[in-house]
Amino acid sequence: MDKHRNQFVFETPLGWAGVAASEQGICRLTLPKKDKKAVERELKVFSSQNEKGSQTHALSKAVRLLQKYFSGKRVSFDLLLDTRSYTPFQQAVWQAAAEIPSGETRSYAWIAKKIKNPRAVRAVGQALGANPIPIIIPCHRVISSAGTLGGYAGGLLMKQRLLELESRKGAR
Repeated sequence: MDKHRNQFVFETPLGWAGVAASEQGICRLTLPKKDKKAVERELKVFSSQNEKGSQTHALSKAVRLLQKYFSGKRVSFDLLLDTRSYTPFQQAVWQAAAEIPSGETRSYAWIAKKIKNPRAVRAVGQALGANPIPIIIPCHRVISSAGTLGGYAGGLLMKQRLLELESRKGAR
């Protein structure tokens, strides 16, 4: 695990991942990648946001929970998140996604109805695609109404792997 001010880069069974925090909470999580340098580059933009203090405790807790998650165990991500630079609509979509239990899925239309905007199915997909904190905000649990995976910023293979990880015994 590499620590740089307000970010950690760590290895998971699916590749290298990284997490960053601001003074307000966790603000970024990279999905696992084969290349550690790619994760470091993705997080670099966040490293200058927190010059006033260390977020070591929050980051350490996030990494511990994520490592537990990637090992297939049930996890409750009780972390402070910093999504203040995003729109109220995006935040509402992410809050609804966060209510989907581990090992289960819901549709984009379900999210749209949950946020009381049933015609905003495409906008829900766009908001999920802009999610800066995947896994912790579990946008991978959102699928199409037809039951297909739909889209995923980390690619459909990653979405499928995360859903399989959560459906294993003990991950629920």
